[in-house]
Amino acid sequence: MKLKTLVAATSFALASVLTTGAHAAGTLNVAIHQDPGNWDPIATFLVSWGAVGSQVFDGLIMRTPDMKLVPGLATKWEFLDNNTKLRFTLREGVKFHNGEPFNADAVKFTFDRLLGDEGKKGPQQSNYNAIEKVVVVNANTVDFVLKNPDPVLLTKLAGYGAMIVPPKYITEKGSTYFGANPVGTGPFKFVDYKPKVSLSFERNASYWGGAPKLDNLVYRFITEPATQAAELQAGRIDVANQIPLAMIDTLKKDSKLAVQSMDGPVALAMRYNTQRGIMKNKDVRKALTMAVDRDAIIKSILLGNAKPIASFQGTLSFGNDPALKPLPFNPTQAKAMLAKAGVKPGTQIQIDFRGSDSNFREVAQAVASYLQGVGIVASLKPYDTNVLLNDIIPAGKTGEMWQNQWGGWTFDYDNTAYSMYYTKQRWNPFDDDAKLNALLHTQRNTWDQAARKTTLQQIARYVADEALEMPLYSLNTIYGLNKRAKNLALPADGRFRFVDASVD
Repeated sequence: MKLKTLVAATSFALASVLTTGAHAAGTLNVAIHQDPGNWDPIATFLVSWGAVGSQVFDGLIMRTPDMKLVPGLATKWEFLDNNTKLRFTLREGVKFHNGEPFNADAVKFTFDRLLGDEGKKGPQQSNYNAIEKVVVVNANTVDFVLKNPDPVLLTKLAGYGAMIVPPKYITEKGSTYFGANPVGTGPFKFVDYKPKVSLSFERNASYWGGAPKLDNLVYRFITEPATQAAELQAGRIDVANQIPLAMIDTLKKDSKLAVQSMDGPVALAMRYNTQRGIMKNKDVRKALTMAVDRDAIIKSILLGNAKPIASFQGTLSFGNDPALKPLPFNPTQAKAMLAKAGVKPGTQIQIDFRGSDSNFREVAQAVASYLQGVGIVASLKPYDTNVLLNDIIPAGKTGEMWQNQWGGWTFDYDNTAYSMYYTKQRWNPFDDDAKLNALLHTQRNTWDQAARKTTLQQIARYVADEALEMPLYSLNTIYGLNKRAKNLALPADGRFRFVDASVD
């Protein structure tokens, strides 16, 4: 693919993402299901961080709810020197919330930190390894010198890890303090953080994109979807990011409430521990996948708010192959395959899952029931989400199967597949497959999007043939809403940005 110069005028940014209209006082109360525990952009991968991050931070590039890339802290960008250099022209006159100026030095500091020792401590660094270094051209211009192609780089620069941070503040206060007291250039300024309880912001009246209409924005960390729904019904929150699917019709009948359901990037699967017991056998893994009626789970438990998947991605993902079909539900064949593999009836396995996810708890119970039907006894082990994601999976301490859930925030299979399957990545504690590594490397190191798509589809077919996971479904993004909240611009990927929001 021949890359053309990418230039986006400031006027387009203003038309696309900035606030219009008069200020209307009020507080918007938002429930999210998880407290990431650290608000440093390089310290997290969680969707719940993304639900907050774009309120306090900006990237050089921004992505709108309709998935368009538009100017953020950069007013334009262009590829130079045969696509080996990416030059950004920076927005002038912008300040961080502490009064510190935004400039080229801040951009360099941000990426030196991300790509250096501090970035190694978190999960974001690998997303930006195509960047060799950032060079300051002048106060308002920076060059990203690239080691190799990264066809998803522009989208990533609108993502979590690439949010621009204040050099002086972090140098003086330290990363630990910054993680609990974030400062950025975004539309809302940090006020107060009560871990596992709430996070509060006030409007940034000096925001470069125009001041938000809201006076205050408050996030409440509510892990149980049923509790989120109850708080929504009581009028104590305006936005719920997780509600029990069984309550959707009840909420819709309330004249003060609404429910919005849309295609989303979140894919769910049961990942196999390929180094443990019967899971070492590929045919066993395929048999267990065929033992589970995923269509019935979508219909009966998820009430149709999901789509079946054949690979670990949704239909909106670049690289999705509509010709790849899920393994069919066939318990008779599954039993025969297990018998051939020497798996005895009554064999026990463990399924790990996020204990706070009541919707998935029902899914896990259904999976266990189906496995019981082919002679496999599955015990369910719930974990605190942060423990499962930070301690159990990366350390390779899982049971035979575990809940694998991924937001796919780039809407590109690269971001999912590389993180899941490349050797020694955080989410791949078990597998070391040279062929899969080569395929992942090939698609990541070309600007040719047509060739990438072919390779990504080949990766999906290879993973399916190896049965590294039991693909379940791509989940709709669902929000419960109080109708007093207006102009929310709800995103499919859960990354809220309430610049235009107001409350009656």
